[in-house]
Amino acid sequence: MFWIRLLLLLNSAYSSFKLRAGGYQMEYGRVSSSCLLVSRDPVVGLGNPGMEGTRHSVGMAVLGALAARLGVADRWRGDKHVSGEVIVSEVDRTHVVLLRPRLLMNINGVSVAKAAVKFGIKPEDVLLVHDELDKPLGKVVLKHGGSARGHNGVRSCVDCLHTDVMPRLRVGIGRPVGRAPVEVHVLGRFSSSEQKVLERVLVQSVDLLLSQLSQEDSPSPPAGGAGQQT
Repeated sequence: MFWIRLLLLLNSAYSSFKLRAGGYQMEYGRVSSSCLLVSRDPVVGLGNPGMEGTRHSVGMAVLGALAARLGVADRWRGDKHVSGEVIVSEVDRTHVVLLRPRLLMNINGVSVAKAAVKFGIKPEDVLLVHDELDKPLGKVVLKHGGSARGHNGVRSCVDCLHTDVMPRLRVGIGRPVGRAPVEVHVLGRFSSSEQKVLERVLVQSVDLLLSQLSQEDSPSPPAGGAGQQT
């Protein structure tokens, strides 16, 4: 079977209003190409456009590291149909679409819904990559579905896709020290000492993504279950 997976980059922030479907009605029927059943597994990385390098945009950094590993970092192209920038590449026998939404943070799910419609992707085949306050920097966990756990970028995707079955790569950034506000912490940049840890985190995260993309026919754990950890 020939698999197509989509890697998306989402924007994460407080959602000031609910988006039921973002104006897009999903249809989850099977899609065939020639005589083959085509399955699509998207991966979504969360971040803030224009705020690369911040803790909240570590999903952007992971996606950039993945593009570099694949040798396609110079192939980002704007796609107005998905309100973002896209790279189409390949991993083994897997077609990979990387997406960086260029929408405001609180409506990143709209871009994901558009991409899901354009590429014929089912919600359970979307992999989200995002920052995780409750995990220390250096910890990366693959989780299979479940609630947004307070992450508003994930919540936007859940609202627009009408489900929480999407697997997630949760990249730890740790909680602020002392009385520092969470908002200041997540929108701040990594310190010089944290940057050294981040370099290892990006390698670990890309390794996990490539491993996930290569598992073409293996069954997924039940929704809400923990997956691989590093």
